[in-house]
Amino acid sequence: MSATSATSCALPPPLGPEQEEQDEQEGSEIHMSVLWYAGQLAITYYDTEDCSVYFMPEIPDNEDLKLLQKVIGELNPQCIVTSAKQDQNIAKFLTNLTATAGDKNIGKPEIVLFPNIDFGLEVSKQRILSREFPFIPSHMTATEKILYLSSVIPFESPLMIRALGGLLKFLDRRRVGVELEDSSIAVPILAFKKFVLSDTVNMDQDTYCVLQIFKSDMHPSVYKLSSGLKEGFSLYGILNRCRCKWGEKLLRLWLTRPTRNLTELNKRLDVINFFLLAQNHETVRTLQNCLKNIKNVPLILKRMTLSNTKLSDWQALYKTAYNAVCLRDTCRSLPNTIELFQTISRVFTDDLHYIANLISKVVDFEGSLSENRFTVRPNVDATVDEKKRKLMGLPDFLTEVARKELETLDSQIPACSVIYIPLLGFLLSIERLPNMVDKTDFEIEGLDFMFLSEDKLYYRSAQTKELDNLLGDLQSEIRDQETLIMHQLQTRILEKSEVLNSVIEYTAHLDVLLAFAAMARENAYCRPRFTHRHGFHIKDGRHPLMELCAKTFVANPVDSGDATGRIKIITGPNSSGKSVYLKQVGLIVFMALIGSYVPAAEAEIGVVDGIYTRIHSRESVSVGLSTFMIDLNQVAKAVNNATERSLVLIDEFGKGTNTLDGLSLLAAVLRYWIRQGTQCPQVFVSTNFHSLMQLELLPDTPLLEYLTLETHQDGEELIFFYQIKQGMSTISQAANIATIAGMPAKIIERGVEVSELIRTGKPIKCLDDPSKADRMEKCKSVVEKFLCIDLDDPQVDLEEFMSKEVLPSAASVL
Repeated sequence: MSATSATSCALPPPLGPEQEEQDEQEGSEIHMSVLWYAGQLAITYYDTEDCSVYFMPEIPDNEDLKLLQKVIGELNPQCIVTSAKQDQNIAKFLTNLTATAGDKNIGKPEIVLFPNIDFGLEVSKQRILSREFPFIPSHMTATEKILYLSSVIPFESPLMIRALGGLLKFLDRRRVGVELEDSSIAVPILAFKKFVLSDTVNMDQDTYCVLQIFKSDMHPSVYKLSSGLKEGFSLYGILNRCRCKWGEKLLRLWLTRPTRNLTELNKRLDVINFFLLAQNHETVRTLQNCLKNIKNVPLILKRMTLSNTKLSDWQALYKTAYNAVCLRDTCRSLPNTIELFQTISRVFTDDLHYIANLISKVVDFEGSLSENRFTVRPNVDATVDEKKRKLMGLPDFLTEVARKELETLDSQIPACSVIYIPLLGFLLSIERLPNMVDKTDFEIEGLDFMFLSEDKLYYRSAQTKELDNLLGDLQSEIRDQETLIMHQLQTRILEKSEVLNSVIEYTAHLDVLLAFAAMARENAYCRPRFTHRHGFHIKDGRHPLMELCAKTFVANPVDSGDATGRIKIITGPNSSGKSVYLKQVGLIVFMALIGSYVPAAEAEIGVVDGIYTRIHSRESVSVGLSTFMIDLNQVAKAVNNATERSLVLIDEFGKGTNTLDGLSLLAAVLRYWIRQGTQCPQVFVSTNFHSLMQLELLPDTPLLEYLTLETHQDGEELIFFYQIKQGMSTISQAANIATIAGMPAKIIERGVEVSELIRTGKPIKCLDDPSKADRMEKCKSVVEKFLCIDLDDPQVDLEEFMSKEVLPSAASVL
């Protein structure tokens, strides 16, 4: 394949929206290989969405396998491959996983067991080294290939190499993604990528749910019922300003993996800070416009390895390479003190220019659109050009040939034409005459009859046979030659696929941080400061979701120290904002831990290793537990796992059981943390158990701080200020809240009356209990009616008298 002349670098015709949507909607599956031995865990997995193998270097994991549980919960794999010869701990873990997967809102994975020999170290190494990978240039020698793979895969991690070997065995046996292809076509692997979880902040699914970080709603479109869900009003939903698919995917990944790596967090914040500067708004718009054209490159590369490339793929790949070069050139003009810009400038190599120029010089986009197939530009291949010239000159040439043929035919034939039919060649076409009835009438001397179609007779003549020998089947030959050129083009691009994988990785980072910057600019977020001390100091903090849907939102501070005020007990009337305040604290801390600006005037965030919550009770039918038992499980998780670096949020714990028992449990949990001194976590508890303070169930300690939400009673109206302040509330204001909720006035009055009687220790009388005099009057009335009855009268019906007079009166008296 040669390209002898340069062509203008114009963008190809745009894709139709239906074509782009079709290309995006490729199902994603995760197939995981796991080995656990002597306290070390190794995980590898294959993602069909980007055709990449991800590996996690060996990492310690205890016998409870909590780290493995977290990875599985995040990835939700379809299959888990492991050795049939495994430790009983992981065997038990996998058995329990399949049994309880449905209860934990994850799909039930298929457990696949291979013989232990398939996970042998030498067998696995050989399986890796002997495999053909499209991103490795074909001209490399065996030794160069080994050196190249050694720079990508850590062969010094034997357990991980064994897990990878087992994964490759599984992919080849199942033929994942290529089930319908020829057996010679292997499962495409376009890249090896590393992932780590060592600095991840611990958060369970309940915490994600109550903080509304993700929220799934039913999709309103009937055409989306296959997936059935869309993102609802959630933190992910408001932060997702991403312009490309891979930015959205990375944003979701960052939200599921909040980190305590302060270096990484500050790198992200530096980029956001740069984008927020007023003088950089034009740069931001340029980057966003480029990001819109970063397409689904892994899917395109997968199709290339399977030789299923479509015209839309060439268009999308050209746009991606073209805009990636634009991103690189823009980043090279930005300060190299910011690591992301420096990295993009370095890893977006001239291979992108090579790919864009190669596609631009070779692919004829306009011709491909008109012919609905891959066509090449002029001056790419001399043979193709010559055959196309012949094909283009055929109409005039064939007209001349037809004129000469007509001179040799019978004078009864008024006209003829010479046509070219692919696969059949050149044929002489003659209009059917009225006297041509039977097949014998079709015979013409010197011509070979071929077929009849639409009253036209088609023949081969000596002249058309000569044309077949001279010109051949031009269209088929052109198609074959252009298909060969397409395969050569695919091979060259696949050899440069490493730079395309880098484009996807770093444009995703850029996209997410631009989305964070847009959200921070629109809502006046501030940059959080990180400190190695414990505690949080937040000035004018706001709830990121609530402030978007409330007419006015009252900001509140958070001040949780290292040695004082680590446990805060928040009281206040119902609907005064206690739950919102708790979630606000959790969300601000969480947003800081993903590297985002936060909704506050100022924020200083200490070291955090986990966020634990007991705010809302999950649905309890499917798990077979009572609501109170679920509450206890959530609090137990915090008690057993929270450290001095953890954040614990508890809302109304104990209300699901007897008041005295609930109060006792809450007091016991708080005293447990108080006894830990400065080693206790940062705890925020909201409660309406006023007896907790009135009975002095908790000791007087600097660790404890009482807060309340400010309200004001204006006559019968209760005014909420939603402002946090020091102090405690002893009144729930339930009657006022019931009035606001629309409860009937009589019910509210009776409720207040009963509450006051209970508070003062007086007996409670039933409202509908008749007095003794009333009962006596009713009895007299019944007796008088009975005495007036003439028992000798045959018309008297005693049964009717008993049912209508005596029994109703007796029921009301008794």
